[in-house]
Amino acid sequence: MMKRIVIVGATSGIAKECARIWVKESAVDLTLVVRDVARAQPLIADLQVRSPHSKIEAIAVDFNDATAIHNLVEVVYHSRTIDNVLIAHGTLPDQTDCEQDLNLCKETLEINGVSPCLFAEAFAGVMQNQGKGNIAIIGSVAGDRGRKSNYIYGAAKGLVSRYAQGMQHRFANNRLKITLIKPGPTATPMTEKMRAKGMKMAPADLVAKEIVEGIAKGKSVIYTPKKWQIIMLIIQHLPSFVFNKLNI
Repeated sequence: MMKRIVIVGATSGIAKECARIWVKESAVDLTLVVRDVARAQPLIADLQVRSPHSKIEAIAVDFNDATAIHNLVEVVYHSRTIDNVLIAHGTLPDQTDCEQDLNLCKETLEINGVSPCLFAEAFAGVMQNQGKGNIAIIGSVAGDRGRKSNYIYGAAKGLVSRYAQGMQHRFANNRLKITLIKPGPTATPMTEKMRAKGMKMAPADLVAKEIVEGIAKGKSVIYTPKKWQIIMLIIQHLPSFVFNKLNI
């Protein structure tokens, strides 16, 4: 039987690379949850060429509508075992723009924080009865400590981190695993403006490889690239009088 995988935010840079790895490993039953099905068609075509025997479909949903998310998950599950769920959507607006526009600030907090948690909760609700599977949520190293350069985005990802930790506690005695993913800066369309300013980024295919491997191993937390676990450990433990002098 083919492994059943659901990717939320499937057209994001990291999600695309994860999908390519999964279809390369074996034929899969893959559901791509997106905002716009038409936009997902090139990805579906690409994946189908890579894996002609895979079953691939795209379903659109409003990522900020709790009722729509609940209904979509019910349709996707429909009493069929789900092996892996990857929740990968998000945006990265400019911090200053968010400070000056409260509507943008609200949207940033919702799509990067509240929305991923709603998807995780909805999938947990149907998958807990399986007693197995994995729900992986992409957070960010930005959620480990608030910094002036991106604290609105970071606060949303901090919510994802705490939510995932709580779900891990909830399912500690269950074979349903919750994986929190914390990528460092990654070369995707979302970070194009940052790369244009000369910021170095990890290749998306490398990050995806470490994510897929970590999920397969049942890891609770995946820092990728791995060096970010050490970097963020240092940043988290810097005393305020030192941290507040840093321009980060």
